[in-house]
Amino acid sequence: MSAVTEAKSLSLSKRMGGFERNLTLWVLACMAVGTLLGYVFPGTFEKLGGAEIAKVNLPVAVLIWLMIIPMLLKIDFGAMGQVKQHWRGIGVTVFVNWAVKPFSMALLGWIFIRHVFAAYLPADQIDSYVAGLILLAAAPCTAMVFVWSNLCDGEPQFTLSQVALNDFIMVFAFAPIVALLLGISSITVPWPTLLLSVGLYIIVPVLVAALIRRFVMQRGGQQALDGLLRRLHPVSLAALLLTLVLLFGFQGKQIIAQPVIIAMLAVPILIQVYFNAGLSYWLNRKLKVAHCVAGPSALIGASNFFELAVATAVAVFGVHSGAALATVVGVLVEVPVMLSVVRIVNATKPWYVARSSEP
Repeated sequence: MSAVTEAKSLSLSKRMGGFERNLTLWVLACMAVGTLLGYVFPGTFEKLGGAEIAKVNLPVAVLIWLMIIPMLLKIDFGAMGQVKQHWRGIGVTVFVNWAVKPFSMALLGWIFIRHVFAAYLPADQIDSYVAGLILLAAAPCTAMVFVWSNLCDGEPQFTLSQVALNDFIMVFAFAPIVALLLGISSITVPWPTLLLSVGLYIIVPVLVAALIRRFVMQRGGQQALDGLLRRLHPVSLAALLLTLVLLFGFQGKQIIAQPVIIAMLAVPILIQVYFNAGLSYWLNRKLKVAHCVAGPSALIGASNFFELAVATAVAVFGVHSGAALATVVGVLVEVPVMLSVVRIVNATKPWYVARSSEP
């Protein structure tokens, strides 16, 4: 794929930026609506929560697929061939995403959930909260990264190749890393359900999206793909918001009884995002990587595939679990925090360029 074609592909994300900038408000509204509905109509949400096959909640599964597949359509796995062009930035991002982020989140969960806030959290949900945080950090980089990259004038080739590489790695590394960290945290690892989640929410969506993308590109080229993405984008966002209504509806009574839990779960997520973004940015500067690569590298290093995290938490631990709640808090936190990281990256560009050009 040429740089011009890639730039056109990313221009779609730039046009979508207005809605994503206000996504936090939509998320807050859905949280409030879901919590209220769950409190007023608990029986209805009990029935929805019980609509399961092999521990997979069907309403949530359908909504998750409607979220994930349109986002994966943006990714050209052929772009992985361009990895060598930006090998230093790629190396930094892979290191932070897979060697730092999951393990640092497990540590932060141990510090804040098991110790600092333990006295204020329901004892029977502490393991589940930690598990949700681990799931959130073990699922790196969503298609939302295209939006963040555009907002900091990121290099299109780097962004495409990094996202494609991360998704490829995730097929093989997500389950083992989650299992390892859950085991270290003394949490029982439900291997059958975890592997089922990998198949349902990583392998199948990736294959379906790749096949659809290939078919559309062969029939109508980039213009046809852009048109399809424009039509599917509202569907994807609506699915995200409806999923939030469901998840907060499932936990409506608990949230109303203990709203401070949301704030407590947000603390390790906030620290983790800023830490990983800062580490990626600093390492890129040390390696004299161009700012147009360092910016998206920092954002990819900090961003989470929250759709996958939510789906896996629901499948492995259930819709009423603390793990599901923790991953949903990640959705709430990510949008405003990532926008603040974009502002920091843009504001520090003169400093970054001046320092990185020094011998």
